[in-house]
Amino acid sequence: MVSAGHDPRLRAGRPMRADARRNYEQLVEQAKIAFAEFGVDASLDEIARRAGVASGTLYRHFPTRLDLIEAVLSEQIAQLVDLGRRLLTAEDEFDALSTWLRAALRHGLTYRGLSAAVMDSALDHENGPVSAWHAQMFEAGAALLARARQTGVIVSDANDADVMKMIGAIAWAAQGTPDSSAQADRLLTLLLNGLHRGGIQR
Repeated sequence: MVSAGHDPRLRAGRPMRADARRNYEQLVEQAKIAFAEFGVDASLDEIARRAGVASGTLYRHFPTRLDLIEAVLSEQIAQLVDLGRRLLTAEDEFDALSTWLRAALRHGLTYRGLSAAVMDSALDHENGPVSAWHAQMFEAGAALLARARQTGVIVSDANDADVMKMIGAIAWAAQGTPDSSAQADRLLTLLLNGLHRGGIQR
């Protein structure tokens, strides 16, 4: 799931030294925290300081801000895809779909500015890692939606692309509001109510 360009075990086809790997992992971990706290425009020098390395070390691993964003994103998307696959065996199809959509929405809310940054990357590099991760995430959501449609727990005309777009729209609408998580949850509940066949879900 992690692109070769952001795999901490490899650099130019060679295994990374243990100290370099630790630096890489600390930088990614501190970037997650900083991006969640300040958005994707967080200071790279501050991320390096928090990771306990020089700024030059950060730039050797991640020459551009987008490289660091993609390293953070690759892990998050991998977790969402893995969750989607595991939920395909859950007994309650609607609960499985709801759980995954909530996880996808939380991901969208976590990093302010992430959606715009990765969308710009996807547009500029149609065959790049962001486009591949987008496809993997869409596939995971589509599989859960298909299962829910087949068992009749959601309306038959629930379109995969429309539902995924609405999750992105909810994240965009809720970001920056004082109660972003609560507002996003309310909007998602409205979406789930519209999807569910046979009654309102609370």
